[in-house]
Amino acid sequence: MFVARLLNRSPRAGFSKRHFATQTPAVTPGLAKFTVPYSLHLIEDGQLPTEYQTTKEELIGFYREMSLMRKMEIAADVAYKSKLIRGFLHLYIGQEAVAAGLESAITPKDHVISAYRCHAHMVSRRCNTELVAILAELFGKQAGCSEGKGGSMHMYNLETGFYGGNGIVGAQVPLGAGIAFSQKVLGTGNVCMAYYGDGAANQGQIFEAYNMAALWKLPTIFICENNTYAMGTSVERSSASEDFFSRASYIPGIKFNGMDVLQTKVVGEFAVNYAKTKGPIVLEAKTYRYKGHSMSDPGITYRTREEVESVSKTRDPIERVVKYLEDFGWYDEAEIKAINAELKALVDAAVKQATAAAPPVPVELFNDVYIGDSLFIRGTEQMHNGFKAPTL
Repeated sequence: MFVARLLNRSPRAGFSKRHFATQTPAVTPGLAKFTVPYSLHLIEDGQLPTEYQTTKEELIGFYREMSLMRKMEIAADVAYKSKLIRGFLHLYIGQEAVAAGLESAITPKDHVISAYRCHAHMVSRRCNTELVAILAELFGKQAGCSEGKGGSMHMYNLETGFYGGNGIVGAQVPLGAGIAFSQKVLGTGNVCMAYYGDGAANQGQIFEAYNMAALWKLPTIFICENNTYAMGTSVERSSASEDFFSRASYIPGIKFNGMDVLQTKVVGEFAVNYAKTKGPIVLEAKTYRYKGHSMSDPGITYRTREEVESVSKTRDPIERVVKYLEDFGWYDEAEIKAINAELKALVDAAVKQATAAAPPVPVELFNDVYIGDSLFIRGTEQMHNGFKAPTL
């Protein structure tokens, strides 16, 4: 994985005596056995493996990538409370295994589109070297990936096949089907992953996208990140059917443990192969967000602190990677501490640089909106029949 390779450092020799002085791994080193079973729709049992052979290098790579996402999101949380970020901010903390695991199953030539909880997806789309561009966009600076004009919900990087977030609930899903349609017409052999949440899963446009994708056998992977709560309403109170993976009766689906990055990778690889050869597939990642829906939501009016703390202690995706390292005898406390210190320094430097960056110049209010120096809105040329527009 590119992110892991880019951030990787040579592993330190030796293991922590605290963990391994008297321990012998009870499982085959590197053989991860998934404890949460899959739920399948139009897919026969046995087609997805219940175990996966991993390596220390891969686990450390996932640890780095997910820890980078989380540290960046925590920094954004602090920046928002310091009024460096205005408007909306939707944090991804707790859901890191979904973006990291599914990203590991695709290539740089594949495509990704997401919703407004999109900063970590941009990190995962091999944009980790652009932390400054991500944070600067959050801060509304011209150095941002969308030149400071998009903000939290509109990250974008065409060069890496990331079509950004979307401020309209569910609107990114038909766009994702459209991107997949272009790949089919062009014969690229690439797929598009279209992410949405359990709250958006009830939007009608998603079912329209399902229909077209199935009719035309588009290489689309529809991904519902089911984090249990929409804007503040639990799944059982908002959805007549809580099985989002089987919502399209004519499209295969898989529900899986989105808190386990290795199981997520296995599902991703299966889905990519299916989408390339047979057409659309729906994935439902059971995950959890620790923070509120947005920064205006304390996140504890519709759930208890004890619930959040329980998930954090028992199902945290980053700690799950640490547990794998411990189980296989690969955990080195000094190495993990060094990684965390390195990533913290990386994020701190990016925050400092983004904070010091210049805001957009006033003319940017008109760029990409109006045609040249006129006040005609871009894309409306044929409507004016020769009428001369006033100039700026």
